Amino acid sequence: MTRLILASQSPARTKLLTDAGIRHEVLVSDVDEDAVQARYGVTDPHDTALLLARAKAEAVASLPEAEGALVIGCDSVFEFDGEAHGKPYTADVARERMLRMSGSKGVLHTGHWLVDCRDTDDAEPGAAGSGATLGHVTSAEVHFMEMAPEEIDAYIATGEPLQCAGSFTIDGYGGAFIRKVDGDPHAVVGLSISTLRGLLGQARVGITDLWTTGAADPALLRAE
Repeated sequence: MTRLILASQSPARTKLLTDAGIRHEVLVSDVDEDAVQARYGVTDPHDTALLLARAKAEAVASLPEAEGALVIGCDSVFEFDGEAHGKPYTADVARERMLRMSGSKGVLHTGHWLVDCRDTDDAEPGAAGSGATLGHVTSAEVHFMEMAPEEIDAYIATGEPLQCAGSFTIDGYGGAFIRKVDGDPHAVVGLSISTLRGLLGQARVGITDLWTTGAADPALLRAE
C-alpha cells in the first residue's frame, strides 16, 4: 500500500486531504524557518514558500519513519505590497497588517515539495520508488473586503489569524472578509490537491491510489 506522509502540523492541510479522501499520515518536521531563510539569504515570497516547503519535506524524509513512503511538505507565504508576510504571531502585527489589507488584495503563495522515499530497487511490481524530489508553487490572488477596525479586533480576539500566513484564513472566521479568490482556493487553505496530484504523477503514483472511503460526502456538506 502506497503511503503518503504530510510533513505539517496544520489542521487545515490534513482536513483538506481527509475531505478529498486521500489516505495520509502526519509527521511534523522540526524545522527552524528563520534559520533556513538566514542560510539561503533574502528570497522573494514565491521562492521562500518553496524553500520552506522543501526544508520541511526533506527533514521528515530523513527520519526512519518515512522509509518506504512519499513525503509532502508545504509552506504558505502571503505577498502584499511586495512584502512577504508569514504568521503574525502577535495581535499588534496582525492588526497592522489587516488594516492595510482592508479593501485591497495580495497573493498567497503555497510551496509544495514531494520526496519519494520508496526503495528504487523494490522487486514488487509497481512498488519501486522513483527517487523523485521535486516541488511546485501554486499561487492565488486574494481580494479583501473593507474591514472595520472593530471587526478586525473581534477577528484577532478569536486567535485564528495569529498562526496563519498573512493573518487570515479562507476556511474559518476570516472567510467573511474575503471578496473573491483568483486561483486555486485550496492553495489559500495551504495545500493544492491538484498540485499534489501533479507531483505524485511525476513520481509515478496516481492520486486514485491514495483514495479511501473516507472522503467527505458532498450531500452532507450541502446539507450543512
